[in-house]
Amino acid sequence: MGKALKERATVICRLDDKILFVRKAKSKWNLPGGRIEGDERPGQAAQRELNEETGLQASQLSYLAPLELYQTLHYVFETPVDPTQQPVPLNEIADCRWFGPEDVARRKINKSVRRLLRTCLPKAG
Repeated sequence: MGKALKERATVICRLDDKILFVRKAKSKWNLPGGRIEGDERPGQAAQRELNEETGLQASQLSYLAPLELYQTLHYVFETPVDPTQQPVPLNEIADCRWFGPEDVARRKINKSVRRLLRTCLPKAG
């Protein structure tokens, strides 16, 4: 048998036509999210990780789909972000930025994230 899938909660934060990306030092851009702890449900992990990485509170988190990419099972959530809330890079996150579709095409973005966006948001990928 192959290795067990890692499980990750991933959050697509939207503001108009932009999506929030986060980046650890010397890494490619990624979506907020992370490992699901043993006692958590995916939605709880998504909210916790979003808050730990950006300080944002997701009040309307909607579950989009499970998506298996490169030995990781992503539980993908989407949330609109109140324009008055400003994301800030926290903990291991070095930077967070809003990218529109043209930025996504130009930036160094993690390949799983590109596939995830193409699958979950056909217009954005």
